[in-house]
Amino acid sequence: MTQRKGFNGVGIIGTGSYVPEKVITNFDLEKIVDTSDEWIRTRTGIKERRILDKEKGSSYMAIEAAKKALEASELQPEAIDLIIVSTVTPDMMFPSTACLVQESLKCKNAAAFDLEAACSGFLYGLSVAYSFVSARIYKNVLLIGTDALSRITDWTDRNTCVLFGDGAGAAVISEVPEGKGILGLDLGADGEGKNLLKLVAGGSLMPATEETIKNKLHYIYMEGNEVFKFAVRKMEEISLKIIEKNKLNLGDIDYLVPHQANMRIIESARKKLKLAENKVYVNLENYGNMSSASIPVALDEAVRKNKIKDNDVVLLIGFGGGLTWGAMLIRWYSKGRY
Repeated sequence: MTQRKGFNGVGIIGTGSYVPEKVITNFDLEKIVDTSDEWIRTRTGIKERRILDKEKGSSYMAIEAAKKALEASELQPEAIDLIIVSTVTPDMMFPSTACLVQESLKCKNAAAFDLEAACSGFLYGLSVAYSFVSARIYKNVLLIGTDALSRITDWTDRNTCVLFGDGAGAAVISEVPEGKGILGLDLGADGEGKNLLKLVAGGSLMPATEETIKNKLHYIYMEGNEVFKFAVRKMEEISLKIIEKNKLNLGDIDYLVPHQANMRIIESARKKLKLAENKVYVNLENYGNMSSASIPVALDEAVRKNKIKDNDVVLLIGFGGGLTWGAMLIRWYSKGRY
C-alpha cells in the first residue's frame, strides 16, 4: 500500500494482554482423555493452557487487556473513537462484546462492533482499524482479540481439547511518524474449506435443541490433518507474498510474530523465511491456541520484553476457520513506552 505524500503513518501505539490464572497442564489432560504429555508436546509444542473462570466471559479478558493497551498508549478512554473486538466466543449474540468493553472502560465517544474471522480475526481487525485511521475517519482505534475457547471445546475429544486455551490481547491504532507503522497487509479466505474447522450449532441455521446438545454440535470440530497441511502451505505462501508485494527481501524482516497453533507450523514458516530462532516469538507452550488472542498476546509480550525494538520490521501472520488467513508488515514505532 502507498501512503499519501505528507500523510503520517498508521501504526500501533500501545499493546496489552491478559490470560486467566487457572492452568491446565498436559498431565491434567492425561487424567481426562487417552493422551500423554509426550504425545501433546511432540505433536503440538503445547505444555499447558489457561482457562477462564466459569462466572466470567470473553469481555472480562478483553477489558483487562484493553486497560493495559490504553495505559501503554498514554491515551484516556474518551480519546478512543472506535472499538473493534475480534472473537468467536462473545459473551452473548448481542449486545456486542465491543459494546460491553465500551461501557466498562467508559469510552463514551467510541463506536463499537464485533468482528469474526476466527484465528485470523486480529489481523482482519488491524486491517479495518488501519483503513479507518488512514482515511482520517477516526483518529484512535482500540482493537481487541479475545476468546474463551474452553467454552466451546469438547473436553472428552482428545484431538481438540489438547490444543486450545483462553486469553485476550489488545492494541491501540493511531497515527505514527511517516515511514513507521503498517507497511503492507494481505488478507484472504477460501470458503471451500468451511467444513475443516467449524462450530455448526447455535446459529440461525441450527439453533440449540436437545438434539444438537446431545450430539455435541456446540463444540469445535476440526479435521486436524487437513487444517495442518493448509496452515503450513498458507503460512509460507502469505509470508513470501507480502514481502515480495512490498518490495522487501527476506533479510529485511527483523521479527516474526505468528499465530500460535502448532510448533511444527511455526518452525516451517521460520525456516522458509530464513529467520533465526531468536527472531520468532513463541509462547505456544504456555497458552495453546487462543484464536483471535494468540497474535496480540504474543505481540504484547514480545514488545514488553524488548524483543521488538523501534524501527524493526515485524511480520504478523495467521490463519483460521473460514478458512481465512492474513499477513501484515509493520515498521515498529516504540516511542520508548516500555
